[in-house]
Amino acid sequence: MPKKTLQSILPSQQAIREIRGLRFLGEWIYEGNLWHLNRYSAAMACFVGLSIAFVPAPGQMVLAALLAIYLRCNLPLSVALVWITNPLTMPAMYFLAYKIGALVLNTPVQHLQFELSFEWLGTSLGAVWKPFLLGCLICGLFSGSLGFFLMSELWRWHVAHRWRERQQRRRRRPQ
Repeated sequence: MPKKTLQSILPSQQAIREIRGLRFLGEWIYEGNLWHLNRYSAAMACFVGLSIAFVPAPGQMVLAALLAIYLRCNLPLSVALVWITNPLTMPAMYFLAYKIGALVLNTPVQHLQFELSFEWLGTSLGAVWKPFLLGCLICGLFSGSLGFFLMSELWRWHVAHRWRERQQRRRRRPQ
């Protein structure tokens, strides 16, 4: 599953080259290590994407791309995994992060009525920002580490499985 499945899902380097909006970045964005799929690049991309998904700020994709470039892991996979945080999943993910942060800080969970206004942000967010940010950090590091471990182990299992299948085919083949 890992390599061929991921390559079929992710955009190719050529498809990315055709996006005019990325031309200002120059040629360094097309460096081979950022597009190559191996166990390290896929596992580290899972760590980057899942960790950055819990950053409660706009620009998560840019942050994931910069971290992927710095860590030399698969760029499209790390950016794609950030989309786990979307308008449907965001409330549940951030509420879970807030509850975990409140649990760690031993503060009571406040039940807030959300309102999209600067007044609400100024009054209500001040009471919950510490547990919320701590919970986001904990959830991000945990989900990133879990993603790294699972991708790495899935990759190993898949390679070992393919190796065993190949050996069995060779044994069955008449000499």
